[in-house]
Amino acid sequence: MDRKKEVVSLIIGFLGIMLGLVGVVMFNQYILMSLPVLVRMIMMIITYWAIVIVPVIIMICDKKPLSEYGFCREHVLRQILTGVVLGLAMSAVFTVTFHLLGFGEYFDSGKRYSYLWQYIYEFAYCIIAVGFAEELAFRGFLYKKFRTVFGTETAAVIGSSVLFGLFHILGGNIGQIFMTGFFGVLWCLCRMKIKDCSTLSLIIMHGVYDALITVWSNVL
Repeated sequence: MDRKKEVVSLIIGFLGIMLGLVGVVMFNQYILMSLPVLVRMIMMIITYWAIVIVPVIIMICDKKPLSEYGFCREHVLRQILTGVVLGLAMSAVFTVTFHLLGFGEYFDSGKRYSYLWQYIYEFAYCIIAVGFAEELAFRGFLYKKFRTVFGTETAAVIGSSVLFGLFHILGGNIGQIFMTGFFGVLWCLCRMKIKDCSTLSLIIMHGVYDALITVWSNVL
């Protein structure tokens, strides 16, 4: 019975994530650009959290401690530093390298900025909105659910990463789906194998990596 309940909550959680994503896309398409710039900046962050509304409700109902989802109260500064270092390393290995090899178009956010405050906001948005929501949803909630249902870390890594790839189906092509799925596996392994790498670390790493895509797109 418990396993069946976990399967149902996994399915409902992922459907909630996808429904939240559809809501974000529709809001951005039909409402966002009509708002004043400051309000737009705030709403971009708040509305992205819609993808974790259903998972968070399920997490609250489950009454499990945050440690079950990869969070840790110890060595918080180390966790943050680990996230920053991993984000910089990933950016160097993937984004910078591909730009220098002439494949930068595949790692281009499409955003062109002229002012420092725009880059600062990009980091804030990528960490507080994208990094937080996606890592909590996939390397937190779904990872935990797959591990509980199937009983192995391998199933948790593969399951959460496949769904992470599919999550990008609305805004990307087949190549991006496979790439984000690969990143999902890589980030799961980081949390499993690297000391002081928690879900908080992955939030920071994810945000830093995404934000630097825009930086390098404007610089290189």
